[in-house]
Amino acid sequence: MPNGKDVIDKLRLIRTPHIGPVSYRQLLGRFGSAGAALNALPELAMRGGGRSVAIASRAMVEKEIESVAALGGRHLFIDETDYPQGLLHIENAPPVLTVKGRMDLLDRPLVAMVGARNASAGACRFARTLAFDLGQGGITVVSGLARGIDTAAHVGSLDTGTVGVIAGGMDIYYPPENRELQDAIADNGLLIAEQPPHTEPRARHFPYRNRIIAGLARGTVVIEAAPKSGSLITARLAADAGREVMAIPGSPLDPRSHGCNQLIREGATLVQNASEIAELIMPLDGRMTFNASPPQPVQLSFEGESEPARRAVADLLGMNYVAVDELVRQSGGSQAVVQTVLLELELSGRLERGAGGKVRLTA
Repeated sequence: MPNGKDVIDKLRLIRTPHIGPVSYRQLLGRFGSAGAALNALPELAMRGGGRSVAIASRAMVEKEIESVAALGGRHLFIDETDYPQGLLHIENAPPVLTVKGRMDLLDRPLVAMVGARNASAGACRFARTLAFDLGQGGITVVSGLARGIDTAAHVGSLDTGTVGVIAGGMDIYYPPENRELQDAIADNGLLIAEQPPHTEPRARHFPYRNRIIAGLARGTVVIEAAPKSGSLITARLAADAGREVMAIPGSPLDPRSHGCNQLIREGATLVQNASEIAELIMPLDGRMTFNASPPQPVQLSFEGESEPARRAVADLLGMNYVAVDELVRQSGGSQAVVQTVLLELELSGRLERGAGGKVRLTA
């Protein structure tokens, strides 16, 4: 991990309100360093709506660093060599993670296992067995420490090494009954959290956690899921990232199987055992490589931009999500100008970014 002022500046930047993964990378790409980006924030926020930006203090992030160290963890920044390669290849990769445990587990093939919190006893037993078999085959199982299928997946793969992705801070146990399991994963596996310590999980944190689960793994397996469950969101995030989506079929008489059966109808691969999963995620030579380069932030334009184009971008935004490419097409501005306007609006608290790179105005 890098030391000194650079770490402080990076944490101050990402912990500043209204700065997310996309804007963080855009700011670093434009200004070259976190320190320079911090100096530019007040003017950018004013351009986006005249609101001041409450930059995270040095004291706050120093306290966070001390808390993470006291927990036995460390910060892992997106530009470090041991940052998970799978996450590098998603558009909204977390700029910083807190990690504790065996980082070597990320060097193995990774499979995400997700499913219903109120899963049936049979599905939980199947998930434990499947996770055990995957672990025995040298595959790391990733899940989200939720009740039901997540818990079963972690328990089944605990001895061979499992990765638990936490929605809140690393020191928060949620659900409370998984306290011993979370501690065991910290000792024998790997814990990952995007939120700083002491952060209680909120509803908005779980989709962020799900995109980490999907981004880490070469494929996602869904075992029992209702049609509108978070597990299906994870599966769709995996598909959007170009990863394998697999599902265990179930009885049409059980509502908990409808989501999996729906995924299969939509093109997910039906799998029934660990061997079938391994065949899908492991190339013939056994090496886990990514064909495409990690996505790079679009270069911003702060000089010489067209004011009519800037106004057009703002006028085209509303309360419904719209793709950035559509804003570029309809506004007549360049990609750089549109992204600059969006960044300024985001810094002033007037813009929200959603899944698939879409944006909308906040309420």
